[in-house]
Amino acid sequence: MSLDSTDVNEVPRAEASDVSTRSERRAAASDSVKSTRRTDWRLGGRTVHPWRAGVLAVALIGVGLGVVLGTLVTVVLPSAGGLAATAVLWLGMLVPIVWAFTRSRPAGLLRLRFLDLLWGVGLGLILRMVQGWLAVATGGSGALPSYPSIGGSLPSGFVFSDVLAPVVIAPVLEEFFFRGVVLVSLYRLLRRPVGAVMAGAVSVVVSAGLFVMLHSLDGALSVDEVISLALLGVVCGALVMLTGRIWPAVLTHVVYNGSFVVLAVAGTLLG
Repeated sequence: MSLDSTDVNEVPRAEASDVSTRSERRAAASDSVKSTRRTDWRLGGRTVHPWRAGVLAVALIGVGLGVVLGTLVTVVLPSAGGLAATAVLWLGMLVPIVWAFTRSRPAGLLRLRFLDLLWGVGLGLILRMVQGWLAVATGGSGALPSYPSIGGSLPSGFVFSDVLAPVVIAPVLEEFFFRGVVLVSLYRLLRRPVGAVMAGAVSVVVSAGLFVMLHSLDGALSVDEVISLALLGVVCGALVMLTGRIWPAVLTHVVYNGSFVVLAVAGTLLG
């Protein structure tokens, strides 16, 4: 019995059609993954690829130099006070931030949503209330904080040193450094070896630990201050990992610091 030539020709065509269909499906799946990666740095991709060991090393070197040079400034120019040392430290944090973002911009990290404002206001106020409760629980008086006044008025430079610096400059720089450069680059390094969940947890804890250590350089911290700063660092890190965005952390930090300024001004005026 001989095979019909039509049947013989149809078999390769069917097989070729199946192969083509499978190839198209794989290509579509690959395009879908690439599209996802382009919108979320937590899944990897080209936008976050440069943020690895080199970025982390530059960040640590930058903040280390900022600490050392800031200390030297206070020794050589004691009249400049802590403000000059703080400016040097901020510069040591700013340089790695700028360097990292000129290399690449992790997809979605700078995206801003209205929900970020709600997270920031809600969590910032909650963390401030927790800080107040901890202060009382560890032996504090519970009285409102206050600023030193001269002749019944606030000192010159108050607006910059006690309002703009802690409410605007510090939260933005610190969050972009610790929860941006440090957390993202560390997560990028650990995601493949230990998995996304463990990498996220380690990145949050390490960035929060460095955050507390940096604030301890100004002097010995009380127990409630250590716990409050650690909570702030962990909450801000968790926000970045859960949302993929930096602004919820920045706004939480702004509200946390800003609420202290409001309470301190009230305590100064009422005192």
